[in-house]
This record gives sequence, C-alpha cells and structure tokens, in this order.
Amino acid sequence: MPRPRTPAYAAKALDIEVAEVHSPEGFSAFIRFPLKLYAQDANYVSPILVERREFLDSRRNPFFEHAQVAFFLARRGEHIVGRIAAGIDERYNRFHKTNTGFVGLFECIQEVGVAAALFERAGGWIKAHGAVEMLGPLSMAFHHECGLLVHGFEHPHSMYTPYNPPYYEQLFEANHFRKVKDLYSYEFSAKQGFPQKARQAAQRARQSKGIHLRRLRLEQLEVEKDSIKSIYDSMLKPGFGLLPLTQAEFDYAMHRLRPLIMARPELCFVVEADGEPVAFALSMPDAQNALRSAKGYLSRFGIPWGLLKILWGVHKLERVRVFLFGIRPGFRRRGLDALLAEETVEAAQKQGYCLGELGWIAQDDALLGRTVQFLGAKPIKTFRVFSRAV
Repeated sequence: MPRPRTPAYAAKALDIEVAEVHSPEGFSAFIRFPLKLYAQDANYVSPILVERREFLDSRRNPFFEHAQVAFFLARRGEHIVGRIAAGIDERYNRFHKTNTGFVGLFECIQEVGVAAALFERAGGWIKAHGAVEMLGPLSMAFHHECGLLVHGFEHPHSMYTPYNPPYYEQLFEANHFRKVKDLYSYEFSAKQGFPQKARQAAQRARQSKGIHLRRLRLEQLEVEKDSIKSIYDSMLKPGFGLLPLTQAEFDYAMHRLRPLIMARPELCFVVEADGEPVAFALSMPDAQNALRSAKGYLSRFGIPWGLLKILWGVHKLERVRVFLFGIRPGFRRRGLDALLAEETVEAAQKQGYCLGELGWIAQDDALLGRTVQFLGAKPIKTFRVFSRAV
C-alpha cells in the first residue's frame, strides 16, 4: 500500500525572515504591528496597548503558569510584514487527551508566501515541543479571543471577539489549514422587545418554588466570583475547546472585567434555587466605540488624550456584550435562561442600550443555538477554527 503523500504547503516567500521575539523592543513591535496593518480599516478597534502588554506578559498572566508561548515577527528587510504566536497548553492537552499546539495573534499582509513563512516557523516550534498538530487562530486559549472571522464583517467589532480582514481565510486555506469548527455570535435587539413565548417561560421560572433572581452583589464580589466559577466549572466536560480555569486564571479574568461590571452592575444577574446560586448572566457595556478614538493609547507625550476620549465615548455607547452565562446541570430546561435573558434585555433598555451581542456558540451545539434563538437572538458572525499537521 503506498504511503500517504505529505501535503505540499504553500511556498514561503524567500525574502522573508521570521525570528522569535526576545527583546523588549521586539515585543513592543509585536504588540504595535496591528496599528500599522489596520491603519486604513475603519471597522478595526485597537485594544489598549498597555493592556495587551500585560495580557501577554508571562509574569502577570497566570495562563503562562501551565503554557509555553513563543512570539514571532516576519520581516522583509527592515519592514515588519507579519506576526504569529505559537504555544503548548499542558492543561488543555491533559484535559482533552490531545497532543495539540496552537497558533494565534496572527496578523499578516495580503501575501500567501508571508503567511506560509509564519506558519512554517510556528509549526516548527510546535513540533519541536512534541505536538503533532496546530490549532487556531487563538489568542492563546479558547476563553480568550478565538477563531477567524469569516462571516459578519458588516457588524461592529465587539469587545473580546476576533477581528481580521476577509483575506485571512484565504491565507489559512492556501496553507492547507482545514476547518475544524465554526463558532457563532448572536445579536439581541432591545428595540424588538422580548419574544412572547420566551416571556412566558421566564414567568413560569419566576413563579417556581425556591427560585429567586437578584442582581450581582458588588459588596460581596469575592463570594459571588466563587459561585460563578463553580457554576462555570460544572458545565464543562471534555469536548471542544473549553476547560476549567485555574483559580488564578479566573481571578485574572474577573479582574479584567471588574471595571465594566462596576460601570453597569444593573446588567449582571444571579439566579438562586433555595438560596444557592445555580445560574448567572454577566453583561457589560461594549466599550469598543469608546476605545476606537483612543487608537490603542491611553496617553501620548504625557497627556491622557486617549483616556479622556474613552471617558467621553462611554456616555455614547449603544451596545451590550454578554460576557459570561451559565446554568448548573440539573437546572436546565426550567426557564432560567429565559428569566436571565428577559431581565438582561429589560435592564439594557432602561440604561439606553439598543443592541447586545452574545457568543460564541459552537456550530454543533444545537440545543444552545436553538435556545438563544428562542430568546430572540439572531446569528450575525461566524468565527472559524482551523487545524494543520506539523
């Protein structure tokens, strides 16, 4: 029987040098490259560069306690033309019983050969660390930004979701990445109101014995945080993508979200059954429009222009982002999802928000997909996860 042929990957551009980042100057260039790449893209919203630096700092982000990550820059002469990160998450591989590396933080000019050089270098690093395939793009993990935007470019770039030019899909496919799964993002419209059938389900849940809905208790946020993590962990099982977070990772994630929670605590709810938290929904202002005018900087030349623009823009926000949502097993199909959704929509309306985005939901999670559509949401974006052998 003939041996299977090794795929003929796209030829890398011969004038491109891809080098691992080791110096502070190189790391700064890695973080700043998207500002140049997206300079003419009106849809792109740059994250705050200081926040990106902290997020990618192995001394500050607890993700690095169980993961190894390398960062690479592609140069043509003196000009940076692409970047990529490669990593191995040991906890992910143990939980899912896989031998996988990831690629992410991918940015590249519109040249297949440049992308080929980046993928070859990242794949070589992953193979040298013992993995047999690379999965991505991920901003290091599935609970960070994940997937490649392939549908829904006409919709706003929301917080903590990927954004990329349409040509990225071609760069991945030309380099023999295959689709693993699509992830969908959904939109709620407060203007359309809450569907009557969903409202009836929420009312039945509200009248159920022992069920009580309340707002998140800011004065007991540490206790609330532990309850939310317990519910979140109870929902996870080996399958696609997610895994239980370490306590340090969960604390770090909540630390990043805390300013948004404090800005609009009216959008965060917990459901109790006989006094015990069993479900939650944490929604926050989607601050992308406020961040847009800062263009990545809180201050320039010692003057906090970016921060002032953000503070001014916060008053004009129209969208809400549903960041975390969960129901403990044993309490599903009891209308708690409808109860949380109804309260969130009504609270958003009272605060003047007109739209909300929720995601991601995997394409084969039919039950959850049907549920959010029953609650009045419509799919608006598709994020695709790819893989390739190394």
